[in-house]
Amino acid sequence: MPATAPTAVANPLAHWRREFPIFERSTYLNSCSLGALSRAARARVTGCLDQWDARGAANWYDTWWAALDDLRARYGRLINARPGEIALHPSVSTILGVLGSGIDTTARRRIVTTHLDFPTVPYQWLPRNVDVVLLESPDGVSVPVEQFERAVDANTALVATSHVYFTSGAIQDVRAIADIAHRAGALCLIDGYQAAGQLPVDVRALGVDFYVAGGLKWLLGGTGITFLYACAETTGVVVPRSNGWFGHREQFAFDPAQFTPHEDARRFETGTPALLAVHSQLGGLDVIEAVGVDAIRAATSALTEDLVAEASARGLRPKVAPTAAERSGIVMLPRTDPGADVARLAAAGFIVDSRPGHLRVSPYFYNVADDHRALLEVLLDG
Repeated sequence: MPATAPTAVANPLAHWRREFPIFERSTYLNSCSLGALSRAARARVTGCLDQWDARGAANWYDTWWAALDDLRARYGRLINARPGEIALHPSVSTILGVLGSGIDTTARRRIVTTHLDFPTVPYQWLPRNVDVVLLESPDGVSVPVEQFERAVDANTALVATSHVYFTSGAIQDVRAIADIAHRAGALCLIDGYQAAGQLPVDVRALGVDFYVAGGLKWLLGGTGITFLYACAETTGVVVPRSNGWFGHREQFAFDPAQFTPHEDARRFETGTPALLAVHSQLGGLDVIEAVGVDAIRAATSALTEDLVAEASARGLRPKVAPTAAERSGIVMLPRTDPGADVARLAAAGFIVDSRPGHLRVSPYFYNVADDHRALLEVLLDG
C-alpha cells in the first residue's frame, strides 16, 4: 500500500446503493458484465407475473402492448431518438442478423470492424460472402481514427464498431468514424452495449445510422432485452429479408400470403418480445432516469479515476485509455492468472470478471471508492 494513501473520492450517489440488495451480501464491481438487480426491476417483474396470473393473455390488449410502446419511447429518450426509430430485440445477435439480411453487399463488399470489438459484430459477417476488414489496435486499448480513414473506401458497405470497447473500456470518437463512413457512402453501425446507461448518448450528435444496446449491463435490465436505433432517414434504405410477425405492418391480419413491413424501425423487429425482460428493463430505466445519466457519468468517472490511480500506486499497470475523457467504467488490470484471481476474490466477497490476461473491474454509480480499494488489498495480498 502507498505510504500515504490519498483520500478516497466521495460519491454523491452512494445512497442509491440501498436500491440494490446484492450489496447486503457482497461487493459488486462487475456491472460491465451484468448490472446489479434493483428493487425497482424486481417489482416490475413481480407485477408482470401478477398480471399474467390474474388476466392471462387479456393483458396483451392493454397493459402489455402499452409496456412495449413505453419501452420504445424510453429507450428513445435515453439516446435522443424518436420512438419510431427504436426496434426491440432479445439480443444484439438477432439485431445484427436482421440488419445483415437487408444490407446490400453485392456492389460494396467490404465490412470494416476491429479486433477490439465484441465478437458478435464480426461473427455476423465472417460466414457471408463479403470482405471483412478487422483493424488492429497498436496498443490493445483503441484503434486510431486514421486507421478507419485508410480502411474505408468506395467498396465499403458498413463500418461496424463499438462506442466503448469491452476489451479496454476506451471510448471511441464515434462522430469521426460515422463521418468517415458517410464520406465514402457507407453505413455506420455502433455497438453501444458498453456505453448506454453509463455515458450520455445522443445519436443525432453522433451521426450514426444504427446504434444497438440493451439491458444486460449498464441499463440494469438484465438478459433478453436489447434495442436497435435505426435513423429515420436510413430505415427505408435497408429492407430486411429476415422477418417476423412483429415486423409486419398488418400483423393482426394473420395473412400468410403477403408481408408489408412497418414504415418505421419496427420493420426490424421479429417475434414476440419476452415480457418479463421488458418489465425488468422498465424497472432498470426507472432507476437510470431517476439518477440521471449525466450524474451517473460524473460519479462513475470519479470512481474509475480513483481506481486507476490506486491500482497504479500499488504497482499495477491498468490497461486503459490515456485520458479520463476517453475512459469508461471498465478497468483492465493485467494479471498472470485472472481466472484464479476472480475465484479468490469471490471467496472474499468481491464480484469481478476476467478477460484473457486481465482482471476486469467496473465501478458504477452505486459503488464507493472503498469497494475497489478493499478489492486491491485482497488482490495484492495473495
